[in-house]
Amino acid sequence: QRARSVRAKRTGTQDASAKRENANVLRSLSVGNTDGNDAMEDDVGFIKNWSLERKVMAPRYSLLREVGRGSYGVVYEAIARRSGASVAVKKLRCDAPENVELALAEFWALASLEKRHENVVQLEECVLQRNGMAQKMSHGNKRSKQYLRLVETSLKGERVLSHPEEPCYLWFVMEFCEGGDLNQFILSRRPDPRTNNSFMLQLTSAVAFLHENNIVHRDLKPDNILISEKSGTPVLKVADFGLSKVCAGLGGAGKDDEGEDKNKNVVNVNKFWLSSACGSDFYMAPEVWEGHYTAKADIFALGIIIWAMLERITFIDAESKRELLGTYVRQGADIVPVGEALLENPKMVLNIPQKRKSSMSDGVKKLLQDMLAVNPQDRPDALELHNRMDQLTCAA
Repeated sequence: QRARSVRAKRTGTQDASAKRENANVLRSLSVGNTDGNDAMEDDVGFIKNWSLERKVMAPRYSLLREVGRGSYGVVYEAIARRSGASVAVKKLRCDAPENVELALAEFWALASLEKRHENVVQLEECVLQRNGMAQKMSHGNKRSKQYLRLVETSLKGERVLSHPEEPCYLWFVMEFCEGGDLNQFILSRRPDPRTNNSFMLQLTSAVAFLHENNIVHRDLKPDNILISEKSGTPVLKVADFGLSKVCAGLGGAGKDDEGEDKNKNVVNVNKFWLSSACGSDFYMAPEVWEGHYTAKADIFALGIIIWAMLERITFIDAESKRELLGTYVRQGADIVPVGEALLENPKMVLNIPQKRKSSMSDGVKKLLQDMLAVNPQDRPDALELHNRMDQLTCAA
């Protein structure tokens, strides 16, 4: 029942009209190069022809193809006309409050980052569209009525934007990752210890950066880890911040002129308690199933991902029928998420590694055991984890 409720919160429900709208989710929108939040007229209008749909957000971006579709949005590959760079354009429909909540969570998390990180997907810009009008989004803009209505919709849990026949969308323009997700990349190639070591270090670096900036991802899984190969070597990008939480009220990075120890942020984010039981079943920590957890839940999810990646442990997702990286516990004929099994039996000892002929080092084995500890306080924080992983990969 917990699993079903978590999935329901993540995917939401769609009525017949919403499905029809999603079938034609791509439309043509003119945004232009604007400053601030000036509204602009739609130059082209809403068009159904594919040849014209490819002019989405003209003249700034030229759409190429659809690369992904979810329960409340579509992702396209596009070209930035001015630079010629490939970008990902994600269009999210903001009609139902749960959709607005997910869209705003992603915007707030990515917009709150003052610095870039190589292993966190970069948000180039975000545009709010309604009734053929487009408006650049900026965090905390109190002069934008549409932005304030989005926030109100999320907080009240009821639609306050407009009539249903006047759909509202958020467009996210982000860097494009041509290598697919971690599932596709790992499972389509032969095992490579060097790649594994590089990916482990990149993942821990990304999570340490997010926690340092008071962001708890809450949905770390291989689907949400993208691969960029622009540099010639694979670079991981943590993406999809729809369930993330910016832990407001903590000592933020960059606010201290005296050069105070940055470790303070990592410690604080691990004392910020969260209560929404959200995420994806096979990567959720025991305490998340109970609905009382901190940023240490991200460490547990990362442990599941790394363990599965190293040993090529997979399962078939019941909904998508895809083969996914993820570890689990067998109970008779069933497979049970590790976090759920540990919640039911906290004294259970995890069999790490699972496979007899495993090349996993004792150092990595010990680190995974610590990351997957039942008690969150026994897990390393993100900075400690990254430092330990750095030592292990250097030794390897």
